[in-house]
Amino acid sequence: MREVIVDLMSIWHADATAGMATVVRTFASAPRLPGAALVVAPDGSVSGSVSGGCVESAVYELAAEVARTGKPRLERYGVSDGDAFAVGLTCGGIIDVFIEPVSKATFPDLDTVAEDIHSCRPVAVATVIAHPDPGRVGRRLVVRPDAVTGSLGSARVDAAATDDARGLLAVGRSDVLRYGPDGQRLGEGMEIFVSSYAPRPRLLVFGAIDFAAALARLGSFLGYRVTVCDARPVFATPGRFPGADEVVVEWPHRYLAAQAAAGAVDRDTVICVLTHDPKFDVPVLQLALRLDVGYVGAMGSRRTHEDRMVRLRAAGLRDAELNRLASPIGLDLGARTPEETAVSIAADIIARRWGGGGRRLADLDGPIHHDQQPTTSSVIP
Repeated sequence: MREVIVDLMSIWHADATAGMATVVRTFASAPRLPGAALVVAPDGSVSGSVSGGCVESAVYELAAEVARTGKPRLERYGVSDGDAFAVGLTCGGIIDVFIEPVSKATFPDLDTVAEDIHSCRPVAVATVIAHPDPGRVGRRLVVRPDAVTGSLGSARVDAAATDDARGLLAVGRSDVLRYGPDGQRLGEGMEIFVSSYAPRPRLLVFGAIDFAAALARLGSFLGYRVTVCDARPVFATPGRFPGADEVVVEWPHRYLAAQAAAGAVDRDTVICVLTHDPKFDVPVLQLALRLDVGYVGAMGSRRTHEDRMVRLRAAGLRDAELNRLASPIGLDLGARTPEETAVSIAADIIARRWGGGGRRLADLDGPIHHDQQPTTSSVIP
């Protein structure tokens, strides 16, 4: 919806009804990702896309019909359909598209959602796309980190969807959730599409080594936007880090300072220093531990850690700042390979984000999931 929000709001403010089609699920080589949207205005004009051109005509006609009738539809397009080639989806992919009427009556909170999107405030929209009771289809819940508006039909499903939507929002993912008709977690029949509007959190990996390559792959899998940075151009090449979104050749502390000054580092940012070299890791850690970020960790042996702490204290860092450093980085998993070490680091990041203790669940009692919001660090005054 982000790509069509301006046109959608024009229709909404005019007290008219738009037909909006949203990709909610994809398979194989689908041309667009979940969340891609197409809007048909009352005058017949169209904005956005759900397939890059493959099935736009068919979806356009259906969206216009849904706007007139007010009855939402969930449709699948793909080569498994007999009509797939007729509508043009010949790329081998399959997409599920939810088409709904959007107006002030059907989406009264759209203006506040649009404001959140424009201001880059995290917000998720959970919409019922399938249910045994047709009257429940199209019901909506707007989920923010600290508030919820709307309802999907019962307190039970609202609670379950809110919890799951916040989990998706935390990593910037959009996905389909499945429940029983009244929100039972082990049931079937209800499908809810959660569209998340939040920038992906950043994972900054300093040190172009094999451990960084493994961590970049895992970080991307977990939903982070991954940057690998190293001052040595012979090592910092895109070909060595296919899992990273970007590879930067720069001194780590200079790059981090520039990113912080540009407002590109926030409380969800994760910083992992894997350089093993004081001339690189001490300056960048000196800066990182004074930033309001979610996690700062550094790789190294016990001896390297002790030497690093001495150097950081000599650089002026206080105990309160040093206590924020996860060093040696990661949880005690007995990891040896780069891939195992990446899992150890990722496990520590997840535990700190959600308040987990890093112990075996089999050794604990009580709820498996933590109810608290993601934990973040505060700036040291």
